[in-house]
Amino acid sequence: MENFTDFNLSNQILKSIQEKDFDSPTEIQEEAIPYILEGKDVIAGSATGSGKTLAFATGIVENVEPSSGEIQGLVLAPTRELAKQVSRMLEHFSKHHEYNIATIHGGVAYQPQYRDLSKANVVVATPGRLLDLIGKGRLDLSNVNTFVLDEADRMLDMGFIDDVEEIMRETPREKQTIFTSATIRGEVMRLANRYMEDPAKVFAERKVDPEKLEQVYYDIPGHLKLSLLVHLLKEEETDLSMVFCNTRRTVEFVEKNLKSQGIKAQAIHGGFSQNQRDKAMERFEEGGVDVLVCTDVAARGLDIGNISHIYNYDIPNDSKQYMHRIGRTARAGEEGKAINLLVKDQHRDFRRVLKDNKIKVNKAETPYVDKISLK
Repeated sequence: MENFTDFNLSNQILKSIQEKDFDSPTEIQEEAIPYILEGKDVIAGSATGSGKTLAFATGIVENVEPSSGEIQGLVLAPTRELAKQVSRMLEHFSKHHEYNIATIHGGVAYQPQYRDLSKANVVVATPGRLLDLIGKGRLDLSNVNTFVLDEADRMLDMGFIDDVEEIMRETPREKQTIFTSATIRGEVMRLANRYMEDPAKVFAERKVDPEKLEQVYYDIPGHLKLSLLVHLLKEEETDLSMVFCNTRRTVEFVEKNLKSQGIKAQAIHGGFSQNQRDKAMERFEEGGVDVLVCTDVAARGLDIGNISHIYNYDIPNDSKQYMHRIGRTARAGEEGKAINLLVKDQHRDFRRVLKDNKIKVNKAETPYVDKISLK
């Protein structure tokens, strides 16, 4: 399919797509949108950043009647950041339809959310605050016609299965249900079997293009690991970079030392308050940060463009997580680079990552680096 006009979309949503300068549908959009527009239940499996939000947005935008004054579209997201990102995307794609969208999550005052809900046609929410508002009698989901469980695998990994099922029972039995997920595992399918009617299953596995994404590893003594990271961040020709660490403590250690070397770094991890997370992402999105230092949990679901370099300061514990990390660069035909910093005790984990993902990564020659003073 060459462009979005090949879908049976309204002129209003086509206009909003054109305003985003999206030239042609991604693989997952090409596979999923026809089923979504038919009103079928859909399970869409593809990596973060592959275009799943626009795919399910077509169903919500085309199905909602703004004049009804009822909540007809519901999107559940696992994190506050993702909920806000999805809301922004939906606001753009529905702006020529004049829908009202309420974003519901914890960590903020109730009163503004009450006001937004009183006129909402579509709700994007995290499970905890949504159930809270249902319990307070502030939310009626009896007219929902399109329900989306976004990042379903992450939602279940975070222990939200009971919350998700309780929320789904508050919605009508007859509705369109859409699950999106980076990976489709047993628990996701078991949930689908309970709440979906003959779903269409569409998959677009994001493959690493060796012509676009260069992957290397450095074998480095532990006492020079951070010094090498600083050297590479200063010497590599980059746009934006992401540095992945396995723990919150390491994230904070790396951020502090990068800043001490004059690098505009920003940490984000699961221990941040909502206000801290909001400010971190605002700085990153507004260009005040060149390097985002993060854990996998904090980064999951964040769709950030212009990432030219991925640094694995720590090798992930989960082999699949390696592919999620490196899949954040070399998007939309752009080139990217993934750099792995290996100390002595990480080689075994790295060999497992390569074997499980059936990839080969070349060793890079370690440059001479000046040892920095650690903070």
